[in-house]
Amino acid sequence: MAERIARLRRAAACVLLVLVAGCMDPPEGEDAAEQQRITVAGALSGEQDAEGYARALGPRPLVFPEDHGPHPAYRHEWWYITGNLFDEDGRHFGFQITFFRFALRPEPSPRPSAWGTNQLWMAHFAVTDTEGETYHHFERLARGALGLAGAQPDPFRVWLEDWEVRGTPGAGLAQLQTRLEAGGVELVLDLEARKPIVFQGEDGYSQKGDAPGNASYYYTVPRLGAEGRVVVPDGEHAVSGTAWIDREWGSSTLSEEQSGWDWFSIQLDDDRELMFYHLRREDGSIDPRSKGGWVDEDGRHRVVTRDDVTLEVLDHWTSPDGEATYPARWRLDYPEEDLTLELEPVLADQELRDGFRYWEGALRGRGQAAGRPVTAVGYAELTGYVD
Repeated sequence: MAERIARLRRAAACVLLVLVAGCMDPPEGEDAAEQQRITVAGALSGEQDAEGYARALGPRPLVFPEDHGPHPAYRHEWWYITGNLFDEDGRHFGFQITFFRFALRPEPSPRPSAWGTNQLWMAHFAVTDTEGETYHHFERLARGALGLAGAQPDPFRVWLEDWEVRGTPGAGLAQLQTRLEAGGVELVLDLEARKPIVFQGEDGYSQKGDAPGNASYYYTVPRLGAEGRVVVPDGEHAVSGTAWIDREWGSSTLSEEQSGWDWFSIQLDDDRELMFYHLRREDGSIDPRSKGGWVDEDGRHRVVTRDDVTLEVLDHWTSPDGEATYPARWRLDYPEEDLTLELEPVLADQELRDGFRYWEGALRGRGQAAGRPVTAVGYAELTGYVD
């Protein structure tokens, strides 16, 4: 019975996600259910589905605290926090918290009901217990109605049911508290920014494709101190470490020719950071608009282009059911900073197998910067590897 209920919940989630991706007319035939599986790239592309929504058509001033809150005129957006934590004995935990908002249609719901809404919310919560060799991941969906889910700019808050990240009045994203619990796993943290906000791309306008609107508005808090507690099935752990925040919104972020991305956030032990992503095309090539950003110790930032960084895949990992094979170890070279890193997952299996299926996990790195030994922690997000 429990397995049947789990299958029904997954099926219900997939139906909602089909609506998110704009697949309003289900395919016919015996393979219909398989054809309706939703990919991340599918949900973030689709020119025909973006008609009527606001579009990211060029740079515009990002205004705070307003832009910390939701942008319901756009088709999708997310608030994304990852981090690496250690207890007093050095036991490592990685974590991911992501709140997604999807507009199902450009216009508000015509239903004269408190339940009526054109907004769907989804949240992903994951904890990597490296020593315990366990990846705990959870997914929730809710209507953007009746206070079930939503976001506000000041004091900052984003929530879905009792999962929430909230801030201090007037502090924006600089001081946050997280509180999430599911399946015997709990994450309660205080986060405090150690560096200012970084605008990705062109002053926060991040173009991903050639067509107008294949872009997003995108900014980052590249380093926050984190302190609190993690509860896993074997007990509670007082932890501290660092975190990373990404904020992004748009309406047709990817082009139809792009199949997914390999995205990395890297925090070096010398207080510098690198974000970098490869946008992969359907023909297997790397899109020229792949890029990232470098942050110095003092918070100064510069754009990193595709040709500035070399990323070589050294190994692969295949998910237990054989449906996806992901890159699993990398060599990264950034000549401008004389930086060479070898990056590897702390656990091979950090794949979310829910309505959306992708790999999102904690990394560790080791290498050299200007001839000096350097270590790193970070996160990778790998999408588009499942049909």
